[in-house]
Amino acid sequence: MKTALITGANKGIGFEIARQLGRQGFQVFLSGRNEEKMEKALAQLTKEGLQAVPLRMDVTDKKSILAAARQFSSHDIKLDVLVNNAAILLKTDARISSDADEIMEQTITTNCFGPLLVSKAFLPYLNNPARIVMISSSGGSMTDPVGGWSPAYCVSKTMLNSITRQLAYELQRRNIAVNAVCPGWVKTDMGGAGATRPVAKGAETPVWLATDAPQNLSGKFIRDKRVIDW
Repeated sequence: MKTALITGANKGIGFEIARQLGRQGFQVFLSGRNEEKMEKALAQLTKEGLQAVPLRMDVTDKKSILAAARQFSSHDIKLDVLVNNAAILLKTDARISSDADEIMEQTITTNCFGPLLVSKAFLPYLNNPARIVMISSSGGSMTDPVGGWSPAYCVSKTMLNSITRQLAYELQRRNIAVNAVCPGWVKTDMGGAGATRPVAKGAETPVWLATDAPQNLSGKFIRDKRVIDW
């Protein structure tokens, strides 16, 4: 049985990725920092006949990440897929030239350092081959026009894309594919009710990267199962 760990998996795209991988027979480790929301997510998966293992982890806290890695190690299994999904988009994220410094700091800490620290902590437990999937955004593209929305979030996704490329280069010898994926504008708490895509569609390409995508796509930015420009 293959195993997958998804951060920020108690709702939204992360939860749907866990659900879809569970339906494909994966043993899913459901990670989040809010225990109450985690319990609700686990209950929903159980109701659907799926099994998942809770793994509490706050991606903004290095001690929490290392503790989660130690807890995972106690299961004495390898990890086939790591999905770095946990992220924030602050409502106060409006103008990079005048916003409070803390907005950028919080966003970078969660959306960039979090995925990097989680990846490093769980590297010893990744299988060969294995896959790391970074949930990014078209807002992080350096080729698309600047959209003028949530600049700190967009900057953080640009940095996450760069981290993806560097990790892909370094981990190719271990046959670990690392990709960034743009799920599109998805109807989640973050995306809002006006978003154009259902959650299932947003999870589709991350699940494909976790399961069926060619390993030689490592280091690429993907949307709808196709390579897009960085």
